[in-house]
Amino acid sequence: MSGRDTVLLTGASGLVGAEVAARLGAAGRAVAAVLHSNSEIRRNDGTPYEPDVRVAGDIRRPGFGLEPATAAELGDRVGLIVHSAATTAFDALPETYDELNVRGAEHAVELALAWNVPLVHVSTAYVCGLRHGVIGEDELDAGQSFGNGYEQSKLRAEQLVRKAGERGLRWAIVRPGIVTGALADGVIREHKNLYTVVKLMVEGKLRTLPGRYDATLALAPVDHVADVIAAAATEFDSVEGSTMHAVGRDTLSLREVSDVLAEYPSFEVATFVPESSFRADDLDPIEREYYLRIGALYTSYFQRRLSFDTGTADRLLDRLPPRTGKEYLRLLLDHCLESGYLGAPLPSIEEILARTGALGGARS
Repeated sequence: MSGRDTVLLTGASGLVGAEVAARLGAAGRAVAAVLHSNSEIRRNDGTPYEPDVRVAGDIRRPGFGLEPATAAELGDRVGLIVHSAATTAFDALPETYDELNVRGAEHAVELALAWNVPLVHVSTAYVCGLRHGVIGEDELDAGQSFGNGYEQSKLRAEQLVRKAGERGLRWAIVRPGIVTGALADGVIREHKNLYTVVKLMVEGKLRTLPGRYDATLALAPVDHVADVIAAAATEFDSVEGSTMHAVGRDTLSLREVSDVLAEYPSFEVATFVPESSFRADDLDPIEREYYLRIGALYTSYFQRRLSFDTGTADRLLDRLPPRTGKEYLRLLLDHCLESGYLGAPLPSIEEILARTGALGGARS
């Protein structure tokens, strides 16, 4: 690894980070992965990935807590930092968001300035908060309120990155939507966030939720998100000072989601009611517990009617975002069934007949 062709990557053991590392490696860029522990890096399909360099570090500490000798060596070799590490939990404590998402971004900024290298910061499309309509890639602080502390912490992190431009930081920001399974087969390594609430819905544990059927969800296939981040790193000069939405082409309304769920005989389908008429106290004790502990973390996403502009990301990749409508949702659900995450799929008529011998008898 000669020259400053190495990319320092935080969050390399995460769902998105592992895919970014693999893409950077395939593009001929050496990857130095900052790992808080001796984490195994596995790609979304489960295959292991080994970066060029493993670096013991902690984004919660200045300089990522790198040993002085390691920092000096990397300072001569790193040409760009990709900061992907963060907590994406919706129920973290305020101090956790501050420590990981805000100060972690601040430490990435300071390290990039110290080494005089560009920074690609990974944020979230939902820094838009509880807004409606089309969200531009260049928009940030519009006085919005937020659905959770995660969104607000990501806005604060973006503000730090942009402000550092006044001190000479060269930056670009990528905002993923709701990260979901791979485009080809729906495979996802970790069933988190939206997957959790969908599981409770189809199992009948959450039967009534506050929401509006015209609310929209912006799904972001994990491979598309990784493509945008890796392209922003390898083609940084073309996107310097830009923000890119890494989301699919189609937003899904709750009506469309409900219609697709109803196609699966083994699934329960939740009912969405206006927020003004929903009362958690009206739920039975078990459902109320599921709602208060888990469901309530996600219901703000069942209220927003929005879509995201992707013009800068489209130009970077020289293509439109992938289709993420009802067919893609079916792909995700099919994989959840096949993997056992949403229970075993009901047998088809052909399978039932085959088991009973009726199909064989008809052929003889």
